[in-house]
This record gives sequence, structure tokens and C-alpha cells, in this order.
Amino acid sequence: QVQLVESGGRLVQAGGALRLSCTGPERTFLNFAVGWFRQAPGKEREFLATVSANGARTYVAESVKGRFTISRDHAENSVFLQLNSLKPEDTAVYYCAARYSPSGGYYYRESDFGSWGQGTQVTVSS
Repeated sequence: QVQLVESGGRLVQAGGALRLSCTGPERTFLNFAVGWFRQAPGKEREFLATVSANGARTYVAESVKGRFTISRDHAENSVFLQLNSLKPEDTAVYYCAARYSPSGGYYYRESDFGSWGQGTQVTVSS
């Protein structure tokens, strides 16, 4: 279990882009697979993307494939989610989550992750 901090969420107009960051602890975060989720008011938490510990394996949900990209930089102790061509329906709180997985696996179920950040608000205006 590790402490995670998301950042980068803000108000943006439709068609714009944002880069969200998820930062974990130095020296250990490189051993964790990371996932991104979002939750809009009144809706279930939705899986968006995941990346393995070494960054070699990624998976992006079909609903956002082509617009969202996940990546990581061990030197910065961070995982990023690039959001492009934003739409009003992308408005939600965005969360990152981590699971210890040095073998290189990746995960997409909420129950697979033991550590969660507090979330960062993304609001897309028309």
C-alpha cells in the first residue's frame, strides 16, 4: 500500500486537452502497476487505463481509446494520463490506483487495487 497524489485536473473547454499526473513514493513506486478510473455524479466508477510496473504493457478502455493515453516515468515517480479531444461527458473526478506487481502484470478491476489517491476534478464546458 502506497500514498498516491493526483494532480492536473481543472476546468477546460470542449476540444481541449489535459495531462493528469499520479505521483507515488520514491524507490518503490516503480514496482507497482497503476490504473486510472473516473467517477461522475450518480454513476459507477469507470475504468480508463492501466500500465504495468515497467511501463512495457498498457491497456486503454475501448470507450476512450484514441483520445486517452497512459504512460509512466520512473525518474519522476509518476504515471500520466493524457486526455485529448475532451467532451462535456468526460467531466468527472479522476482517480489513480496502484497494486504491487513487480512481475509486470496489469489490472483493470477496482478490487485489484489496494491503494487509491484522493482524485482530481476534471470539468469540461461546452
